[in-house]
Amino acid sequence: MKNHSKLLTGLVMGALLTGCASQGAQQEKPVDPWEGFNRKVFAFNDTLDRYALKPVAKGYDTITPDPIQTGVGNFFSNLGELRTVLNSVLQWKWNNAGIASGRFLVNTTLGLGGVLDPASRMEWMAREEDFGQTLGVWGVAEGPYVVLPLLGSSTVRDTSALPVDWYTYPLTYVEEDSVRYAIRALQLVNVRASLLEQEKLISGDRYVFLRDTYLQLRRFEVNDGRTGDDPFASDDFDFNDSDFAD
Repeated sequence: MKNHSKLLTGLVMGALLTGCASQGAQQEKPVDPWEGFNRKVFAFNDTLDRYALKPVAKGYDTITPDPIQTGVGNFFSNLGELRTVLNSVLQWKWNNAGIASGRFLVNTTLGLGGVLDPASRMEWMAREEDFGQTLGVWGVAEGPYVVLPLLGSSTVRDTSALPVDWYTYPLTYVEEDSVRYAIRALQLVNVRASLLEQEKLISGDRYVFLRDTYLQLRRFEVNDGRTGDDPFASDDFDFNDSDFAD
């Protein structure tokens, strides 16, 4: 059974974070055959966030200095490097795996357990990878869009990848339940606080905005930012004078 803090972290990361994308970059209407059900789950998640998580995040943001919030975020991001290493190897991205490994070692040692981020100052930057992206690289179709209770935006493919992502994150193996729950709660609240300003970019129909930007973001991540060849950038692109004739 999934930990509630983990699920709410997914709600924030998988839904609100995608609101940072530009609404002007919408792709064609995504596959959303379960929109009626999805909207009901979305309303539940949104209500839970509005009346429970967001007020706590606002209080945390008010009393916690920015450097501490940054350090907390760095710590959890550093733990995520191990997941990136594994999935980079599974995708045969050896360079990214090496960089992520180096980041983890440097930030864990020189960065006081990951609270500081000296690896970024050294310009060691790795692409974050998860098992949903790995499945996409392996050719598994994303499937229909789905909104999960508490977790938020997902697809059938990303949903099937959740157990692997869960068990490849080090906090899963903290044996003391009270300690694990407390750390997860801190992670959740810190992430939510970091998105308080970004969520203001959401406009129009929140459901449609978050759905489209989530799918756009995930496709961008699976393709490592590749959007296809631009024919106008190709040396082989030819045209005739007749193309411009009246």
